[in-house]
Amino acid sequence: MKKIALFVAGFALVSNVFAQETTESHESNLKELPSVELKTMDGKSVNTADLGFDGPVVISFWATWCSPCKRELNTIHELYTDWQEETGVNLVAVSIDDTKTMNSVSLYVDGKGWEYLVLMDPNGDFKRAMGVNNVPHTFLVDTDGKIVYSHNNYADHDEDLLYEEIKKLTNKAVKE
Repeated sequence: MKKIALFVAGFALVSNVFAQETTESHESNLKELPSVELKTMDGKSVNTADLGFDGPVVISFWATWCSPCKRELNTIHELYTDWQEETGVNLVAVSIDDTKTMNSVSLYVDGKGWEYLVLMDPNGDFKRAMGVNNVPHTFLVDTDGKIVYSHNNYADHDEDLLYEEIKKLTNKAVKE
């Protein structure tokens, strides 16, 4: 009987934690994009709070050593031109590779032909400011710089969910 009570109590605790995380991810919808200076692959400085895009922005945290990250960004790469034409979305891939592995970022990106803006975050400053604990972690930012969607990890077809969120955001902007 004690084992059942402990199981039920544990389940209730996990459910409560999940409910809090779900609520927090919705509350983060009101969070603004933080201002952090990062570098492009060719060394130019970019402030994350002023990316300069007219449409919504997908920010995807990734690393060259992260297989799910590369799968997600390679899958989106196949769809990206259509997404841009339909919604005006732009993608920013933020590499969290450290100084030991950051040299392989441009080799990988160039080899895959990604047309994304790729920013380097070797010290994890932007990662920390965005509350990213592990990669891949993807955010959708509206034209006002507000984070409206956040998704951690990657499974096949997660890009479809992201695209639906992008469409909702662009459809909302058209109606306003």
